[in-house]
This record gives sequence, structure tokens and C-alpha cells, in this order.
Amino acid sequence: MDTPAESVEITRNVALSRFEIRLDGELVGLADHFDDDGIRAFTHTEVDPTHRGKGLAGKLVGHALRETRADGLKVDPVCPHVAGFIRRHPEYGDLLA
Repeated sequence: MDTPAESVEITRNVALSRFEIRLDGELVGLADHFDDDGIRAFTHTEVDPTHRGKGLAGKLVGHALRETRADGLKVDPVCPHVAGFIRRHPEYGDLLA
């Protein structure tokens, strides 16, 4: 018998300057950022160790980059995970500041 698919939700928490990913309602990851002069700097990304290996960090960063593009901002990938994601996904290269 198959297990039910987990529900993934990604939102931007403006008050805390971060994107958050929830799995079945539980906060399991985040991508901290700050905006300055048309550039969104991503400073830290993490996923709870018990939920690693599910592709959640990639989903989180991809969503954050798409929303950044929609906001008309460029990206400063201070966080090594975000920088690596952009290297592996050249379709986001135009966002680099």
C-alpha cells in the first residue's frame, strides 16, 4: 500500500525576511535573505536534518528565486547552497547581481 504524499507549502515570511518550507504544516526549512537597493541577498538556507534527502532545499530555493524574479530583483547568493543551485540551474543565472 502506498503512503500518502506529503503536503509541501512554501511561503515568504516578510516579518522574518525569509522563505519557509512546511511539510504537512510543520516548518522544516528556511532561506534567510535581505533586500537592499534592488538586490536580494540570500544569506542562509537550511532544512531540518530529519527531512534532508527529499529535495526540499531545492524546492525552497527554486521558489525563492522565482519569487525574486517576479519582484524584479537581482540575487546575491551569499549562501553556498543558493550559489550552487544557480550553478546547477543556469535558467536562474540572469538573476545574479
